[in-house]
Amino acid sequence: MGNEHAHGPVLARAGERHRRRLTGAFAVIAVFFVVQLAGALWTGSLALLSDAGHMLTDVVGIGMALAAIQLATRFERRSTTTRSANTFGLYRLEVLAALVNALLLFGVAAWVVFEAVRRVGTEPEILGGPMLVVALLGLAANLVAFALLRRGAEESLNVRGAYLEVLADTVGSVGVIVAAVLLQVFGWTWVDSVVGAAIGLWILPRTWRLGRSALRILIQAAPERIDLDELAADMGAIEGVVDVHDLHVWTLTSEMDAASAHLVTARSADAHAVLDAARACLADRYGVDHGTFQIEPVDHEGCDRLTW
Repeated sequence: MGNEHAHGPVLARAGERHRRRLTGAFAVIAVFFVVQLAGALWTGSLALLSDAGHMLTDVVGIGMALAAIQLATRFERRSTTTRSANTFGLYRLEVLAALVNALLLFGVAAWVVFEAVRRVGTEPEILGGPMLVVALLGLAANLVAFALLRRGAEESLNVRGAYLEVLADTVGSVGVIVAAVLLQVFGWTWVDSVVGAAIGLWILPRTWRLGRSALRILIQAAPERIDLDELAADMGAIEGVVDVHDLHVWTLTSEMDAASAHLVTARSADAHAVLDAARACLADRYGVDHGTFQIEPVDHEGCDRLTW
């Protein structure tokens, strides 16, 4: 048993906080993307262009994150008065947004590496001075967005996706600054391609972790922190419980884990006490507040035939 509206007010407040942070970061990044893209085309810098491409994924990703929060919040408010076919709400939208962010980042990284390899052996004309100015402005914009999203990244996978992109952009801007300085001092045009490729390769492992987290939620895998055998054993150790089956644990969205199980009880067991103990076990030991349990007398037949 569980209260389907228990998370409602909390999520509404959290969604509003995330919305404000994402809106501020979106405005900063969107404005500067235009500046950085124009600067990259003007200077001929691959490193600057790759950073602009990454910034574009920030714009798209943060925009999708904002849309996901808006839709989920709107559904939550409407569902308090009317029932909907979306019985789990629209909270998974933020997970879908995080997955799309990861795919966009993979695409940008692959393109940058390809372009860097294509430039090997060439001597492209690059304007180091303007490149340095634009890179410094990009670093400032990323630091502002970074500060806006840092706290929210601890609470939401959706915000974490945007935060990781901005973090990667910040490091990328530092790389572009280094490339611009070396280009100005030593005239090394090749360093631009090297830094551009390095930015692309640096993005990949962080993108992989974000994509993996989103996919685990979408396929309804149990949270990695929960040992299902240990959970089943703890449930089975509750007084009056003789068997546990059809155990499922999954994540709906950030900070929202849920579980369900069938608890087979002895004839003399107090169903109320078993239910209370099961909910306390799930919440206190595993941090899962939303638990749905079916209490089955030991002489009941049929439920053990479930195959999934």
